[in-house]
Amino acid sequence: MPGEIFVITAPSGTGKTTLLKPLMAADARLRFSISYTTRPRRPSEVDGKDYFFVSPEDFRRLRDTGALAEWVEQFGYGYGTSRDWVLDMVRGGGDLIFDLDSRGARALKGEFPQGTLIFILPPSLEELERRLQGRGGLDPEELARRLTNGRAELKEAHWYDYLVINDDKATALSQLQAIVAAARCRTSQLWPQLAPQFLSNNT
Repeated sequence: MPGEIFVITAPSGTGKTTLLKPLMAADARLRFSISYTTRPRRPSEVDGKDYFFVSPEDFRRLRDTGALAEWVEQFGYGYGTSRDWVLDMVRGGGDLIFDLDSRGARALKGEFPQGTLIFILPPSLEELERRLQGRGGLDPEELARRLTNGRAELKEAHWYDYLVINDDKATALSQLQAIVAAARCRTSQLWPQLAPQFLSNNT
C-alpha cells in the first residue's frame, strides 16, 4: 500500500513542534521528510538522517534539472525536496511529514496532489504575539519580522485541506491524529488493494 504525504504549515510561535513531536512519537508509520541543504552540517547532525548535505553547485544542478519538487533559499542557504526520494518513500509505504511554508506547500501539492495539507493556526494574533514574546531572546526587529511573516502565512490558510487551531494542545493533537487516520482510510488509498478480494470471480 502506498504511503501518505502530510504537509504542515504554521506561523512561527504557533506551537507546531510541540504537536508534531508527540504525533510522530505515537505513530511509527510517520517520518519527517529529509531535505537537501547547502547549510554546513552541525556536529550533532547525520547526513541522510537530518538532511542530505550538498554543495551549492550540486544544489543548483538539482534545482535547474527539475529534480526538486520544491525548494527555497533562506539565510543564504538552499533547501529542497527530492522528487525521486519522495516517490521512493511513498511507493515503499512510508508516510511522510513535511514542514513547509505556504509557498513550499503549494509547490508540493502541485507535484503530489494526493497529499494532505494541514494549516495549524494560533487562537488569535494576540496569542501568537504573546507566545513569540514568551520565547525570549527575540529582539524587537526579529519579533516584528516573525509577526509580519505570520500574518502573511495566515492569508494562505483558506486553501489548505484542514485547519487545526492550537489553543488546547490535547485537542489539537487529537485532531491531527484524526486527520492522519482519515487520510489513510480514503477510498483512493485502500480500494486498489481491497478490490481484488471483493471482486474476484471466486467469491
